[in-house]
Amino acid sequence: MNQPAENHPGQPGQAGQPGQGSASLAQSSPTVGTFRERDGALEWSGRQETVRVEPWGPDAVRVRARLGGPILEGLPGALLDEAPATEASVKIEDGRGQLTVGALTVEVDAEGLVRFLRTDDSAELLTEERAHFWWPGPRLYTPVGNGHHRLEQRFAAYEGEKLYGLGQHQHGLLDQKGAVLDLVQRNAEVTIPVLTSSRGYTLLWNSPAIGRVELAGNGTRWVADSARQIDYWITAGQPADAQRRYSAVTGRTPMLPEWAAGFWQCKLRYRTQDELLGVAREYKRRGLPIDAIVCDFFHWTHLGDWKFDPAEWPDPAAMRQELEELGIKLVVSVWPSVSPLSENHQLMEQRGYFIGTQYGPMAHADWPDKEVASTVQVAFYDATNPEARDFMWSRIKENYLDPYGITAFWLDACEPELKPGFQENLRYWAGPGLEVGNMYPSENSRTFYEGMIAAGETEIVTLNRSAWAGSQRYGAALWSGDIGTDFATLRRQIAAGLNTSLSGIPWWNTDIGGFHGGDPDDPAYREVMIRWFQFGALSPLMRLHGFRDPGMPLGPDMTGGPNEVWSYGEEAGTIMEKYLRLRERLKPYVLDVMRAAHEEGLPVMRPLFLEFPDDQATWSVADSYLFGPDLLVAPVLTAGASVRTAYLPAGARWTDAWTGTSYEGGTNVTVDAPLDRIPLFLRDGAVLPIAE
Repeated sequence: MNQPAENHPGQPGQAGQPGQGSASLAQSSPTVGTFRERDGALEWSGRQETVRVEPWGPDAVRVRARLGGPILEGLPGALLDEAPATEASVKIEDGRGQLTVGALTVEVDAEGLVRFLRTDDSAELLTEERAHFWWPGPRLYTPVGNGHHRLEQRFAAYEGEKLYGLGQHQHGLLDQKGAVLDLVQRNAEVTIPVLTSSRGYTLLWNSPAIGRVELAGNGTRWVADSARQIDYWITAGQPADAQRRYSAVTGRTPMLPEWAAGFWQCKLRYRTQDELLGVAREYKRRGLPIDAIVCDFFHWTHLGDWKFDPAEWPDPAAMRQELEELGIKLVVSVWPSVSPLSENHQLMEQRGYFIGTQYGPMAHADWPDKEVASTVQVAFYDATNPEARDFMWSRIKENYLDPYGITAFWLDACEPELKPGFQENLRYWAGPGLEVGNMYPSENSRTFYEGMIAAGETEIVTLNRSAWAGSQRYGAALWSGDIGTDFATLRRQIAAGLNTSLSGIPWWNTDIGGFHGGDPDDPAYREVMIRWFQFGALSPLMRLHGFRDPGMPLGPDMTGGPNEVWSYGEEAGTIMEKYLRLRERLKPYVLDVMRAAHEEGLPVMRPLFLEFPDDQATWSVADSYLFGPDLLVAPVLTAGASVRTAYLPAGARWTDAWTGTSYEGGTNVTVDAPLDRIPLFLRDGAVLPIAE
C-alpha cells in the first residue's frame, strides 16, 4: 500500500515505507467501515467514527474526523467560511475511497486510514500511521468529559524530510524536524499550526486547542488536549504555490500603508508628551527619515481605561497634529487587560465581557497600576465574544480615534499574558480554554480591524506580540516579543522570521537591538546594535525598540535608557543613519513586495527554497534570506566579523550590491563585511538603489 515517494524537485531525500504492518492488516481484515459520497465529499464511517475528506480550494482538501456522531460544523478554526470553488472527483470501489482535487489525491482504505498522493505520479506525500498494529490507530480519542477528547493524529515520518513553519519560536531552528513544540501562546513563542514539508505538501492543523506537535524521527503526532473533533487542511505543491493556496483559505493580508513601510521609533518608554515630541523633533532636526513613533504602555490613567493620562499627556490632539505635520504616524499601545481600578471593570464584569474562570476569582494576571503601591489582579476581555469586541472598540474609538484621529495601535500582551498560564481554568465565549485558547490574539486583532472598517478607515495596521492562523487577514503585524540583546539571539531571529513568513504572516519584525537590556555606552553592545539595525532595515517592518540600561523596576514610573539612533555614539550613529536612508530608498520596492503579499499571499521575507526549490542546498540555509524576489540578504551574526560567507542559489546570477562583482549561483561566496556593510546580492541583473 505505502510506496516510497520518488525524489522530486524540492523534496530532498528518499521517503521511507511506513505503515507496512498496518497495510497488511487492512488487506487481510474484512471491511469495517462504509463509504459514501456526500455533497462532493468522501465520507467514511466505522466503529462509531466518521471521517470526511472534502475539496477545500485548488489542490487542497479539508479532513475532519469525529468519534460518536456526525461531523460538527461551525467549530472555531482558522479557515474562512467558504472554500474557493474547485473541481474534484470521488471514486468508491473495491472497499476503498478516493478523492482527487487537482494535484492532490486522497485515498481512504477500508479501515479509514488516510493517505495523500501527488496526482500526476501517485507518489506518497504523507500518510496516516497507526501507533500499533492492534490499537490505537492513527487517530486516538481519549475522553476528558462532556463530549471532549484528548485528540491525537499520527502521520508517518520520512527519511530526509524537512519541516518548516509553525509560527515563531526562539529555538533557532529553520528546519524543525526532530523538535517538539507546545501549541500554546507565550511571549516570544507564537503558535501558528501550519507546517510546510520539503516533500511537497503544506498542512494546517485547523484547531485553536492547546496541545503540542511532535516532529519525531519515528512519526509526526499532533495533539489537542481537549477538543471535539480532528480538523486539518492539506495542499500539494511547491512552497510558493502552497503559500498562495494557504492564504486563499485563511485570508490574505491587506495592503500595507505606505507609512508603515518606513522606520518606526520607540523605546520602553516615553513617559510624557513632551519627551515623545522632543524625540520626533530631533529626528527631523537631524534630517533623518522617520515614519512612526510609539506611545507605549502606562500612558493611561488606569489599565483598562484605554485613554491618555492628562497629567502626562495634556494635549493629545496637539501632539498628534504636530506629528502629522512632521510626517510621523502616532502608534498607541493598547493592552487587553483591565485593572479593578478601571472605570470599565465593573460594567465589563457584569455584562460578562471578561474571560471566565472555571475556579477562583475572575482574574488572570497580576500587574502594577497607578495609585497603588503593589500589583493588582487584572482580567482580560474576551476577544472571542462579539459583544465584548464591540465594547472594547467603543472605548478605543471614543478615547483615541474620534477625538485625536489615532488609527494605529500596538496590541501588547495579547497572548493573553496569563499568570499563571493555566488555559484549563479559562472559559471563553467561544468555548473552554483548552479547546480555543490559541485563537485569542487573532480575535483581538479582529476587534481593531472590524472596528476600523466600520469607522470608514481603510489603512489598518496593528502591531501584535502574538498571532494565530488567519491573523494576517485582520492587518496584524507580528513582532518577535521580549527577547535578548546578544548575537546569539539575533541569529535566532532569522529562523524565527522565516518560519513566521511560511506561517502566513508577511508583516513581521523584531525589536532592533533586542529587548531585555543592552548598554548604549558598551562598545560590544554597539556592535550588536549596528548589525541588528542592518538586519532591521532589511526586515518586512523596521522598528527600533528595547528596554535599555539603566532599567527600572516594572511600574508606572519606569523608563529605559536612551534608544535613538544618536544614542550609540558617533560611529554607530553614522552607520545607523546610513541604513535609515537605505530603507527610505527601498520603500518603493518594499511596497511592491507588500503588494505581492496582499494579492498573492507570498511572504516578504523568504527562505531561499521558496524561490529556488530545485536547488537542494537552499533547503538547509538558515542564516540568510530573500527580501522579496530580487534581494538576497546575508546578515552578519557574529561578533568581530569582517567577512561573510553566503550561499547563492543555483539558477540565477548574483551581483554584490555594494561592489558590483558578479557570481554564478550554486556556490558559497565569501565577501567583505566591514562594520558598516551587510552583504546584499541582487538577482539576475535586478536594479535597486542600494548604494547612495
